[in-house]
Amino acid sequence: MAMTIRSVAAAAAASLLSWAVGSAVAQDYPNRPLRVIVPFAAGGGADALARLLGQRFNESLRQPAVVENRAGAGGNIGAELVVKSPPDGYTLMLSTASIAVNRTLYPKLTFDLRKDLVAITQMASSVIVLTTHPSVPARNVKELVALARNTKGGLNFGSNGTGTTSHLSGVLLNQMARMPLSHIPYKGVAPAIIALLSGEVEIAFPAVLAAAQHIRSGRMRGLAVTTKQKSTALPELPTLDSMYPGFDIYNWFVLFAPAGTSQAIVNRLNAEVVKALQHPEVKTFMVREGADAVGNSPAEAAAFLNGEVEKFARIIRSTGVTLE
Repeated sequence: MAMTIRSVAAAAAASLLSWAVGSAVAQDYPNRPLRVIVPFAAGGGADALARLLGQRFNESLRQPAVVENRAGAGGNIGAELVVKSPPDGYTLMLSTASIAVNRTLYPKLTFDLRKDLVAITQMASSVIVLTTHPSVPARNVKELVALARNTKGGLNFGSNGTGTTSHLSGVLLNQMARMPLSHIPYKGVAPAIIALLSGEVEIAFPAVLAAAQHIRSGRMRGLAVTTKQKSTALPELPTLDSMYPGFDIYNWFVLFAPAGTSQAIVNRLNAEVVKALQHPEVKTFMVREGADAVGNSPAEAAAFLNGEVEKFARIIRSTGVTLE
């Protein structure tokens, strides 16, 4: 019994010491510039949000927050860089739903999303829009499906890359609407949008953050959103779920740190992001681009990620998506 009491006391003392050390580290944090890795090319929703967050960090943390784009392998290259970084709170990553897709799509990943990264918070969510080039003679989804079926070889759809939510949206529409679509992957949202704007592809599935301005200008046509709820930015567009029940894919943005980062620092960063989401400039951006701010707790973000990993695993298995 005495040994048990001593063991409990030792464990309690160690826990108290760990808490004290973590609190001391958090009080001194940050004392040098931060890096926010965006594992995609510049120009997409994650890039825009990361730069807005960097501006807020510059003010609230009184340290520069430098955004670095490390694109490649569907976001895995940037994620691997963060996983291998010291867990000291100075290297962060703002990633998208693609990281949950990759958990199943890439069977030989060198890291485990749920073990090697810690979610600080889900910053926002954003609907995905089924869009076409204005030259496509279809004014709604029904007409687009008929056009694809009556076109030899079907229609081409461009995505932000294999395994992205834009890719899975096209594959799921192909399956549920039985419309022939050929996938053309690009290296990020910017080149995929350029391909649609130029008419290189007929269809694309960009997030509303990246598509809204082009739809409003008439440079691309929005036909529907891929979520169960309508978009606040484009309320005139119907949902694909209303035509194909169960169709529900959307993009989201989560801020990560390497696993092992002290809870005190994670909590500090969480509080700073939640505060940043209330900043007028950030709120204006969210409203204008049709994104929904979230700002949940680290525990809630982790639970959300687990659910998304399982959801995308089911979609990948049911559609037979593989790396091309």
